Amino acid sequence: MSFIADHIRAAYHDKQTHVVLFSSTAIALYGYDQGMMSLINVNYDYLRTMGIAKDSPVVGIIVAVYYLGCAVGSVLFSKLADNLGRKKSIFLCLATASLGNLIMFISGLGYSKGALAVMLAGRVIMGLGVGGVDAVIPTYSSELSQDEARGKALAQEFQSNIFGLLMAFGINLGGTIALGKWSQWAWRTPIIVMQVYPVLLMAFIEHLPESPRWFIYKGRQTDAQAALNDIYGNEGDTKLDELLDAHEKEKGQHVGYFDMLKPSHPQFHPTVVTVMGQINQAATGYGAVSVYGPQIFGLLGFSIRASEFLTLGNYTSYFFLMTGAWLLIDVLGRRKLLIHGSILLSTCFLLLALCGGLSQHASHLSIPDIIPGTVGTVVLFVATGAFGIGWLTTVWLIPTEIYPTTARSQGTAISVIVWGLANFGITFLTPVMFNNLSYFIFVVFAGSNALAGLWTWLYLPETGGRSFEENQRFFRAAEEEGSWRVSKVCGGEFGIMKYPDPDPESDGLIDAERVPLLRRVGDQLPSVE
Repeated sequence: MSFIADHIRAAYHDKQTHVVLFSSTAIALYGYDQGMMSLINVNYDYLRTMGIAKDSPVVGIIVAVYYLGCAVGSVLFSKLADNLGRKKSIFLCLATASLGNLIMFISGLGYSKGALAVMLAGRVIMGLGVGGVDAVIPTYSSELSQDEARGKALAQEFQSNIFGLLMAFGINLGGTIALGKWSQWAWRTPIIVMQVYPVLLMAFIEHLPESPRWFIYKGRQTDAQAALNDIYGNEGDTKLDELLDAHEKEKGQHVGYFDMLKPSHPQFHPTVVTVMGQINQAATGYGAVSVYGPQIFGLLGFSIRASEFLTLGNYTSYFFLMTGAWLLIDVLGRRKLLIHGSILLSTCFLLLALCGGLSQHASHLSIPDIIPGTVGTVVLFVATGAFGIGWLTTVWLIPTEIYPTTARSQGTAISVIVWGLANFGITFLTPVMFNNLSYFIFVVFAGSNALAGLWTWLYLPETGGRSFEENQRFFRAAEEEGSWRVSKVCGGEFGIMKYPDPDPESDGLIDAERVPLLRRVGDQLPSVE
């Protein structure tokens, strides 16, 4: 018991633990919105208040327009993160998300004319704030994490993202069962409950340290040293020397958004990697599964209520399976999780297409309805885990690892922009594909997952276990060798996750698979030089 108490006390005073907990709660905002809208979309009072039919494309527009707000918010708040600091920018993100949420809550409350316009405005404004959170939080978190633990920290944060999704859907489903689909409070209550996230976070943010890298970027060396001592204790002075050395190499390298889109610019290659990561993640189809979960189970032949309960079960499984992401991401690496995730997802979606077809034609084939539905449910649960472990965290983490400080905020902002635009397209088109393709929608997603995995295998470098500066070496070497193929750059070194050798007498790197999956608490790894 004293051992557990000691660890609890250590975590209570540990600033990095505070950052992870804060960042996790902030990232949960993104997941909460996805879980919130899935049942609101089919609430009869909501549809009547907005003046739209259940099968109207406007349903998808209301969901999708949020992602456009995210794209704009990522640019706006990333700029503020560089000018005002990470903490101030995050506070403004949260305040904006809170305002948008309140506007959504009052849309059509006591009036009907203009309710749709108010809801759309609320969705966009909330998107601005959440897009800022999605851009700034991963940057802030990665800048305060150890090189060998960046993946674990962000994966834990995205597990909270799934908790937000699960929480929202659970509240939504409970309200729907208790109040019915004709009750306005069945859809307004999940919206206003979301306020607990930004309000608590805004109250707590003052107790967190500012990013030392940002202080150095702004020439505030004394503040950087104080922040490092606050975070790392006696190791703060050593960390300061490392950051000053890295800053000296980057000094004067101002990078603008348009610079990053020029093929001749050093940051163009990292930007293409960032853009393709988000496009490929959207192509997995899991944005659609998260928002339209009940409709997915409907394609497998389940009733409306059964589909809703199965969706809740899928989200619950999703949350627990995300533990695998933070156990594996810093051990097996980003590439392996992504590639194996794509293989599993392609296989699962092909099986779902088969199950969907059998379900719709079961009566002609003399097959009991329960068989394709049950098999399809198991397959969908597996696919959800494959996405969560393989694709959810990784594409958000990589942009925080491949840019210099002078371009990191812009890089993560571009990541959110592409994520917003890609998910706008997916969530807008998914209802259309439901209506026109039925279960063949799964075949589309099987193909897009296969292409995502192939691109990753060819062009995505392994960024885990390496410092920010080491990852930038890959892109310099790629330019020198005239190839972006991972296997042809640095002798294929960046195709494998490397880790500092746990042997205290060794100062070399070894294949990550030789490092124990679960080290004892307190075990230390030497830093990568």
